[in-house]
Amino acid sequence: MAELLYTIKANTPKEEIIRQLREHPEIKFVSLMGIDLAGNDTDEKIPVRIFIKNMDEFFSGRAVQTDGSSVVLPGIATLNNAKVDMPIDHSVNWFVDYNFEHYDNLTNLPVGTLRIPSFLIHEGKRVDSRAVLTDTLINVKKELVDLFHRYHEIDGLAVNGKDVTDISFTSATELEFWVKTPLEEAAVEEMSASQVMQEQYWERTHGAVRCALEQSLIELDKYGLQVEMGHKEVGGLKAQIDESGHLTHVCEQLEIDWRFADAVQAADNEILVRTVVKEIFRANGLEVSFKAKPMIGLAGNGEHTHIGLAAITAEGTVHNIFTAKNPEKDYMSAVGYGALMGLLKNYEVINPFVSATNDSLNRLKPGFEAPVCIVTSLGHTPKIPSRNRTILVSLIRDLENSMATRFELRGCNPYSNIYLVLAAAYSAILDGIKMAVNHTTDELLAELSKKAGDDGFYLEKERAYRSEEDVFEDYTEKERNLLFGEPPATVWENMEAFNKYPDKVKIISCGGALHERIITAFRDGALLRWKIELISRILPEMREIVRRAKKIDAPFVTDQDAYNWNKILMLRIELAKDSIDEKSLFTRLINALHAGKYESASKIQVEIYKKIEELKILYDAYEKNII
Repeated sequence: MAELLYTIKANTPKEEIIRQLREHPEIKFVSLMGIDLAGNDTDEKIPVRIFIKNMDEFFSGRAVQTDGSSVVLPGIATLNNAKVDMPIDHSVNWFVDYNFEHYDNLTNLPVGTLRIPSFLIHEGKRVDSRAVLTDTLINVKKELVDLFHRYHEIDGLAVNGKDVTDISFTSATELEFWVKTPLEEAAVEEMSASQVMQEQYWERTHGAVRCALEQSLIELDKYGLQVEMGHKEVGGLKAQIDESGHLTHVCEQLEIDWRFADAVQAADNEILVRTVVKEIFRANGLEVSFKAKPMIGLAGNGEHTHIGLAAITAEGTVHNIFTAKNPEKDYMSAVGYGALMGLLKNYEVINPFVSATNDSLNRLKPGFEAPVCIVTSLGHTPKIPSRNRTILVSLIRDLENSMATRFELRGCNPYSNIYLVLAAAYSAILDGIKMAVNHTTDELLAELSKKAGDDGFYLEKERAYRSEEDVFEDYTEKERNLLFGEPPATVWENMEAFNKYPDKVKIISCGGALHERIITAFRDGALLRWKIELISRILPEMREIVRRAKKIDAPFVTDQDAYNWNKILMLRIELAKDSIDEKSLFTRLINALHAGKYESASKIQVEIYKKIEELKILYDAYEKNII
């Protein structure tokens, strides 16, 4: 397949684009990829001949419109004002998506669709996720260059501010996913034991899983992503071999990592990776799940997001501005300290973009290396970089490589809207840097390391923000909540941060792109999906759990059996059985959601989750005692 064209590079001239498309007649279609506020990407099939004929109109946004009511732009594109224009983005790479199940008769090559990242414009304003990130970075870049020109000598920074002419934003994501044989039921208890005993992590892959993983890595490299690694993650189950020698009962967790890129390009790359991985594994007879928590009780899928920042001088030299001039003395430059504190201080209003679904919050539970606390770790000394995996934001350093310094935001999952996460994160980083340029690295280290209750000049008095300890093992839940803040338990609680922290909302929206209308639309969309998923998916699944917890007929029962069943019966009634005077928790949740009483619904949801877990544990003990 060496003849295939995989990528049209950013800023390729129009004449060259036309030449490449005519040289590759297997590319039959063009698809404009706009990203709505839920992170969904649009896809359609436009014949290449139409794209070439009307290329100027595609660039201007006049060629294609979509019905805004079909994408997630609530309160923006309404039924009586729904038209959305889709101009293409020429500043990023365009990828060709090949259909290896459909070959062109003339070329004997798979039919390709050129996917072109695009913006969504409503009433003359860009209202999509890509635009929010693109426009935010333009503002942050201008503010930072102006700041460096005002403050030439910043403590711990190796470059003089007056020499800075440009800013580079770099990001990368690490994609985790579960793979299983279709229709196979996961043996959660067995996989949980395997996970605790670390039998799967970085184990050798086998059979169809190995083939699909290797094919994915090879295919992604053809797009120029420079894949760095693919390996097994912590979750999994040893597969079985059927009579024909094929693996069955496959259920494994994998991870793929690839090279960093410009922040907008990095977010586009992630969508490509998910698409390629899903199609290749499907072709090998395997299902892929990118859900944050596809199986309760087992490790969820994270997507650690790396965030970097560099200054470029007039001669074109690139300087990592998080890196300390003397990395054996200081963990970071003053800019690095400020950026990290900006992230942590304002995280309550970044978190809604990170975790906007029931599934995402199911993953953020203590015990599976998923972060639940707003806290960082630097390492015990600057000479020994930290590898604390229990914190929210990791400081990644390499004493031998000044360009390696960056932050790893560990709360994201494969379906987090990375465009909006990065837009909010870089705005928060800007706020911290503005504070830090007036302080020494010693002052900033003391501020970041302050104890809860100590006064600070930037961070909140009642909170602590740094811990070199195991956040899960060395603190009780009560201590964690007091020191680092109580994490949201439901989507509603997370979205309420926009109302609870108006000053922090101003920080992440200061550039004008992530403005009130966008935030409100994102919030409304997330709450609508929260409501519908609870009513139409989660509660029906829980009803089945309740129904399956049936009394077992046995020739011999003990008082322990009778005791367990009595407790199980009461839980079943409390959860799912209505009377005229007393409504079950399920019914109360549905009624609260329909009535728009979201605070009450959120509390009932938390109560239901606790009782369902109690029911599952009780029924497991009851079932095991029946012989």
